[in-house]
Amino acid sequence: MQHNHSHIGDLANQTTKRLALSLGLTAAFVIVEIAAGILGNSLALLTDAAHNFTDVIALGLSWYAVKLATQPAHSEKTFGYHRVGILVALVNSTTLVLIALGIFYEAWHRFLAPPEVDSAILIGVGALAFLINAGTAWLVKSGSEHDLNLRSTFLHLMGDVLSTLGAVIAGIIIAFTNWNWLDPLVSVLIGAFILWNAWGILRQSIHILLESTPESINMDAMVTDLLNVEGVRDIHDLHVWSINENLRALSAHIVTDDVLVSAGSPIQHNLNEILAHKYNIRHATLQLECDCGGQKLLYCDIQDAISTHQH
Repeated sequence: MQHNHSHIGDLANQTTKRLALSLGLTAAFVIVEIAAGILGNSLALLTDAAHNFTDVIALGLSWYAVKLATQPAHSEKTFGYHRVGILVALVNSTTLVLIALGIFYEAWHRFLAPPEVDSAILIGVGALAFLINAGTAWLVKSGSEHDLNLRSTFLHLMGDVLSTLGAVIAGIIIAFTNWNWLDPLVSVLIGAFILWNAWGILRQSIHILLESTPESINMDAMVTDLLNVEGVRDIHDLHVWSINENLRALSAHIVTDDVLVSAGSPIQHNLNEILAHKYNIRHATLQLECDCGGQKLLYCDIQDAISTHQH
């Protein structure tokens, strides 16, 4: 157990170092890109600079969340700080939505009256931005597949990778054709990409914060598996939720025959084995009892329980 805790701590340290490096690179480049966007009169570059600025915020929040998540649970935070990453993902995705809407608004005005764009600045700064964004995205990618916090930050950065690539392509075409309307068009495409990815992260963050059942779990199949364990007669008051994207928890009342505690231990062990290996639920609270005391619901109504207690 101590070895596992040490391994998790080492991974967290590596992640925070990569996030800190990405943060420094991105913050420095934001200043360069804002200046270039103003000089070149390019909405695409200013759009990317705004998105990069939110990346600075996103990287800072992600760094803080990863660092805080390593802190142990205590009397005031009995689940620890694992939910901080979900809150950061919620903030990141919300800012992405707001940025996309702002991009659409500004692009519309530029479509009506396309300003002259300095294609040389657009191409040069866009190419440099592409290299920096691709590098920072690569630094953050490790672990983002299974961490909503890191994935929201990674999507921030990947949005910049594609947007800067689009800005470079637009700059090259403008240089040869003088089609200045391509600059706001690229911005709209960037905004649409940002909005699409932001919605996925936002939806998943809310799903977890509402303590909804993890989407990958088939509850009917799980209940059937648990009822097939020898000694299990019934199940009620079942709850399954996520603490963060990787940590799942379950609580349930398990009805058995009137047996000794020592006889109930193998039942509990078999239930935990199924939950851990088939459903990746490794934090299960199982209350064994021999009598339901009347009909009980599989998924209990907490509001009824509160009302009963108050009366």
